[in-house]
Amino acid sequence: MSIKRIDAGARMSGAVVHGNTVYLAGQVGEGESVTEQCKSALAEVDRLLAAAGSNKSKILQTLIYLSDMSYFAEMNAAWEAWVDPANTPARATSEAKLAAPKYKVEFTVTAALD
Repeated sequence: MSIKRIDAGARMSGAVVHGNTVYLAGQVGEGESVTEQCKSALAEVDRLLAAAGSNKSKILQTLIYLSDMSYFAEMNAAWEAWVDPANTPARATSEAKLAAPKYKVEFTVTAALD
């Protein structure tokens, strides 16, 4: 079975397709607020899924990392405005230190191909 790498770099790829599944690297966004970072990161999720031949209705699982669980409600509001309500994925949310102090939220997505 072939492996396709999207936005491959020296350290990691933005997404990897294997079989009928696409695995996205963790996506963080720009902006000061959790809402702004969510919108930015989820736009990148949309872009990478499209590049792989998928879309948010095909998401199987999303792992969400928050730098502080006090952001949970704000993140959920942004998530619920974005996610396909007819095709919600399995999801978990945890608190974790992220790659840089400016990041408040990170999304790691696994999806099926169209």
